[in-house]
Amino acid sequence: MSAWRFAEMLVNGLEVEVDVDRRLVEETLLPALDEAAARPRTSRRAFVFLVGPPGVGKSTLAAVLADASAARPTPTAVDVVGIDGFHLPQRHLESHHLRTSRGTVPLSSVKGAPETFDVEGLAQHLAASADQDVVWPTYDRRVHDVVAGTHPLSADLVVVEGNWLLLDEPGWRDLADHAHYVVLLTADPALLRDRLVERKVRGGLSPAQAEDFYERSDRLNVQRVMGSSDFSKVDLTLVVQADGSIQQGEM
Repeated sequence: MSAWRFAEMLVNGLEVEVDVDRRLVEETLLPALDEAAARPRTSRRAFVFLVGPPGVGKSTLAAVLADASAARPTPTAVDVVGIDGFHLPQRHLESHHLRTSRGTVPLSSVKGAPETFDVEGLAQHLAASADQDVVWPTYDRRVHDVVAGTHPLSADLVVVEGNWLLLDEPGWRDLADHAHYVVLLTADPALLRDRLVERKVRGGLSPAQAEDFYERSDRLNVQRVMGSSDFSKVDLTLVVQADGSIQQGEM
């Protein structure tokens, strides 16, 4: 079956071209959304958590899901939001510090780690969004900062994507109570490394700077996501292959 091309999708402020296997979309992903929407709930909205390590393609896949769902003969509205909108502002990250094994460093040097997020704000938005049309912040990779109040919710089915949604640590572990269905997207660490370095170069860093950031931040975040998340809550596991295709897999 031919690939489904989504050309020039805007993801986190960057245009990307995406090829997605039509069978995966129609036979696995869209039925997963339907199952999430059909599960019993007391709130107006159903939340699908799309979880995985940095660089695996969560934001892109979430955007594909929303577009594919809207393109069905009987369209289903799906909103997509991400936890990157809850990064602490860049000025805060530059002026506050974190103790690490390498000494005290500015939060900006480990941007993307759980400590660089406003998890309380994220929890409040999830709780309020269960029944209200709350406006969510977004993250723009062109300006490398949060843009407040840019994404109003309207659909009754919402995909929430992020690295830390299943993190089994204080402040984070209760977020999964909001999920009606959980998808894990993962990949080989070597593939993630290449993607993360390329993403930083595309964002304006030199190759050497991108490599350095990967070693001091992204690599540790990949390990933390895969080693400290509660994957017992996962309903569907997807694995990104070396050629960029996605297959259903197991943890």
